[in-house]
Amino acid sequence: MTDIHALPPTMGRLSLGKVGICGIRKPLVIQRPDRTHTLSAGFEVYVDLPALRKGSDLSRNAQVLAEVIDETVHRPVRSVEAACLDISRELLIRHPYAREAEVRVEAEYFRPRGIREDRVSLENFTLLGGAWARRTPSGTEVRQSVGAEAIGMTACPCAMETCRARLEEEFPALKDPAFRDLPIITHNQRNRSRLRLTLEEHTEVEADDLLDILEGAQSSPTYAILKRGDEGQVVLDAHRRPRFVEDVVRAILSLLVERLPRLPDATDVEVATRSEESIHKYDVRAEHRSTLGALRRELAS
Repeated sequence: MTDIHALPPTMGRLSLGKVGICGIRKPLVIQRPDRTHTLSAGFEVYVDLPALRKGSDLSRNAQVLAEVIDETVHRPVRSVEAACLDISRELLIRHPYAREAEVRVEAEYFRPRGIREDRVSLENFTLLGGAWARRTPSGTEVRQSVGAEAIGMTACPCAMETCRARLEEEFPALKDPAFRDLPIITHNQRNRSRLRLTLEEHTEVEADDLLDILEGAQSSPTYAILKRGDEGQVVLDAHRRPRFVEDVVRAILSLLVERLPRLPDATDVEVATRSEESIHKYDVRAEHRSTLGALRRELAS
């Protein structure tokens, strides 16, 4: 039988950076010090394609993914990124013509959260993982990524000041300096923030630490279980800490530097945040990429 994939291309002999499969879901079992986590994970699995091949052997990607991830049901791995590293290395073995392999994963993660101890439940977050493997003259070079997404809320500081000025005209008593720190009405947004770090192979980061940073940067976390008084508390907390998307990004970066001092300067950092607007017809987004070393120098200046 003729291997069509191995024939020369008919549409121009050009190499391709990434060819693979996406949208495939698997149960991924992680063993952490506190407990075992079973995650519902969506994977993207790619290799590059040389100019002399018509196609990539995509079934090999699915086979490698099944072999590595299905095995975690019996032998859990230590982290999402560790599983990605195993897959990326095996992809280069199964695709001898490839020079690079990439794996990305997004997994639903449940974490105990609550505004009060008697309101705690398992609430969902998103974990991000990835790995890259590349052939080099001396062997295989790998890198990994670890990240997370948290959904919270922000309160707009601009509308808050506008409302304060108009309310002071209507209620002059509010001009008293004693009321300067009084939270004033403003419009709110559902905020989705992501933080991703790219690291050397043996560097580990706890996902919960990243989630704490993300929630600490928003005006307030949000919760699945809120009674009437709890709702009021969340609104007050958010209005006491109004933030633009720019503020959220800067807060994430600052908290990262503060709380993870042992990570190497070469760590790549990606932050993205999006506030889903309540009074506008559009959403607002901000992002930043840097290294930890560059952030440390900038914050120290």
